[in-house]
Amino acid sequence: MTQPATPDLSAEIVRIELPGEAATEALARHIAPMVRAGDVLLLEGQIGAGKTHFARALILARLALAGAPPEDVPSPTFTLVQCYQAGDLEIWHSDLYRLADPDEIAELGLEAAFDTALCLVEWPDRLGPLAPRDALRLHFEPARAGAARILHATPGGPRSRALARHITNWRFF
Repeated sequence: MTQPATPDLSAEIVRIELPGEAATEALARHIAPMVRAGDVLLLEGQIGAGKTHFARALILARLALAGAPPEDVPSPTFTLVQCYQAGDLEIWHSDLYRLADPDEIAELGLEAAFDTALCLVEWPDRLGPLAPRDALRLHFEPARAGAARILHATPGGPRSRALARHITNWRFF
């Protein structure tokens, strides 16, 4: 079954239907070769929307591309940040749900990582004004049935716009 991305050219938002977990994983594998150090993906959506599932699949895909063995990729809900090394690419996966104030971000070292690593940030609203301008915002929301999701990808600048365009080329079969 093909689920074409439907770009909303007026707002530069890409909308994709993800019919289930396999589609979420396939999209993460599609994006994996394209992301690099300095890319920030802001993962939004309610609890259970698929943010961690997407992040886990992307991390595992990057590890595989680097020839690294697969690792356990737990949710960083309690640790706040989990770091991975995929060849020369450092990956930071953070879950900011438990943070109460953007000032706590400095203690994590996340601001510096925005420039030097691939950063996957769940609950990015906690960043406040510290959210990078050129981040790609990925908003997951439940669709009508089961594990299906709708993904809205909103770029914030030139680099994230290139990532959003790459997403429009994705097809799930």
